[in-house]
Amino acid sequence: MPTIAFLGLGAMGSRIAKNLLDADHDLIVWNRSDEKTKPLVEAGARRVETPREAGETADIVMAMVADDEASRAVWLDPETGALAGMGAGKTAIEISTLQPGWVEELGKAMKAQGVDLLEAPVSGTLPQAENADLVFFLGGDRSVVEKAEPFLKSIGKASTHVGQWGDGARVKLATNAMLGIHVAAWAEILSMLDRSPTDTQTAVEAISKTSVWAPNFGYLTKTMIDRNFEPKFPIDLIEKDFRYAMGVAGEAEAPLMRQVHETIARAISKGYGKDNMTALRKLYE
Repeated sequence: MPTIAFLGLGAMGSRIAKNLLDADHDLIVWNRSDEKTKPLVEAGARRVETPREAGETADIVMAMVADDEASRAVWLDPETGALAGMGAGKTAIEISTLQPGWVEELGKAMKAQGVDLLEAPVSGTLPQAENADLVFFLGGDRSVVEKAEPFLKSIGKASTHVGQWGDGARVKLATNAMLGIHVAAWAEILSMLDRSPTDTQTAVEAISKTSVWAPNFGYLTKTMIDRNFEPKFPIDLIEKDFRYAMGVAGEAEAPLMRQVHETIARAISKGYGKDNMTALRKLYE
């Protein structure tokens, strides 16, 4: 069985790594702070000191980090980066939410060294990561997709090969832009209902029976009504995703996306950045 390394053990990454371990994969872990590796090491994983050591040891290296800068450091640092330790024929799987241009640059750097890159950003938050219910948007050659799919099944429920490097990022950013628009809309709509004579919960239950109701609306409305803003997808992170999505939009008109990005930025300015994305509701209380 191939050895897998997982780099980046944040809230999402630690849960994904645990599912790989539970599926009996030979797992190596690395995180910038060693403390987060301890539960996985106690469960049977092996810790390495640097991403480069992970690249030297593992057949497949996966990474899930916060942004382009962290991804560049993890993969391409000339001294400690994973690619510096990877030989031809190995596979890299980048799960992070990144900008398309950076993914394309990373893919070219890996190809020059004979390493296969699969771009695999995910849709889902902490419950989906914990329950292996993530959805992957795959970018890269079909042969690499086929090689990686058995491992992705240990950590997700579905995947779609959406194109080449950068296409996965575009689909992921489009997905999260739509998510953010839904969150911002419900924050306003629930506040509108709260200020009216109508019972908010009754109104939401009635709306849930119509064709406008989307699968994630139950979660969004419940956390807003309950004022439960424990972070599963923090506002700080969705702000980064909107910033990247605006980069994809470029000079094209995207007034709704721009307005929602401004709303998210306003929430951060009020100190809500570490709260769950549904804490946009606080702006209207």
